[in-house]
Amino acid sequence: MKHSLKLLSFALLAFALLACGGKKLTEDDLKQAEASLFNEDLTLNTEAVPVVVEKYCTFVEQNPDAATAPDWLFKALEICVNQKDVEKSGEICEKLMKDYPDYDKTPAGMFMMASFIYEDQLRDLDKARAMYERILAEYPESELIPSVQASLRNLGKTPEELIKEFEMIEMEDTEE
Repeated sequence: MKHSLKLLSFALLAFALLACGGKKLTEDDLKQAEASLFNEDLTLNTEAVPVVVEKYCTFVEQNPDAATAPDWLFKALEICVNQKDVEKSGEICEKLMKDYPDYDKTPAGMFMMASFIYEDQLRDLDKARAMYERILAEYPESELIPSVQASLRNLGKTPEELIKEFEMIEMEDTEE
């Protein structure tokens, strides 16, 4: 019985690999998939989201050296962050940082991960802080540095605390 289950599992895995890996995706395939993201009334087609993200990621796996590979990976990250898909966002961000550290949008991807996933979704302030600090260390010339610094200053503060600080700053400015 165990042998039969292993054999069946292997057969299913082989079939899945052949079915998915049989065709190398092109950028035209991705553009067609992208067109399916929105319904006629311009609302998000939530059923298409995982399919499109998977196609983007598969294209990148198949074409890691393509000039547009990091663009497609970043688009996949944006979609996953927007959909609050914590696990997939993390996978994609890790790949972006590891495989495309010199891509101009990598710091933005890291910022999205720190802010929207670690800080807002998971409430993991330690991971958020670590990611913000990594951006500061690895991308000191990034245009996001002021936002990263502000995020670090405000990390963990409640909306009420932020409002109070803002009001105090306003009061100081009017006294001058």
